[in-house]
Amino acid sequence: MLCFQVFANGEQQLLSRTWLMDPVQIQVSAATPATTRGTREREPWNGEFYACFGHGETRNWDEGRRYGFISGGGGSWYSNTLNLLSVGDRVWVKAPGHGFVGVGEVVGARQPITEFKVVTPEGERPAMDALTGGTYHREHVEDPERMEYFLPVRWIHAVPLSEAVDEIGLFGNQNTVCKPVTPKWRHTVERLKERWGLGRPVAQAA
Repeated sequence: MLCFQVFANGEQQLLSRTWLMDPVQIQVSAATPATTRGTREREPWNGEFYACFGHGETRNWDEGRRYGFISGGGGSWYSNTLNLLSVGDRVWVKAPGHGFVGVGEVVGARQPITEFKVVTPEGERPAMDALTGGTYHREHVEDPERMEYFLPVRWIHAVPLSEAVDEIGLFGNQNTVCKPVTPKWRHTVERLKERWGLGRPVAQAA
């Protein structure tokens, strides 16, 4: 919730604002369907994050998979939710229109495209130079609100778009990152672990 206050300073009037709720959390709540927010459809968060990777002209999943990152930009609505993630968090990534394409562990803080670097066969290079599969909002590099922001991820399992998991009943959301609290999310994580062979006990040698 955002509140405004007006103060008088002589003939001038000053306007201030105060957030009573975290604006990032407001974004997540606003993008969550009402049925998901209903009491009967909620359950304790399972500790697993969801991320949306919009593959297309703006960003390229092949590069995200190769260099280890997720990203968002074009406005603070898309990039601010990256701040929900901290080093060590696990995030399951979906490419809209294709399906779930990977799960990884966050290994660094959010960085703008002007500072983010990737490791290539030729060594570490600035993302501005190395990433050629999408625009990554380069047209907004002078605008902190609209430029692309990156989060480095160590992939536990990642697949090309042609092998994306897209089944009826799996979770989806428009936010770049969110913390789902719906039974559908628990089902999604369990199903992806099953499809990708994650969490299986190690076989004992005879």
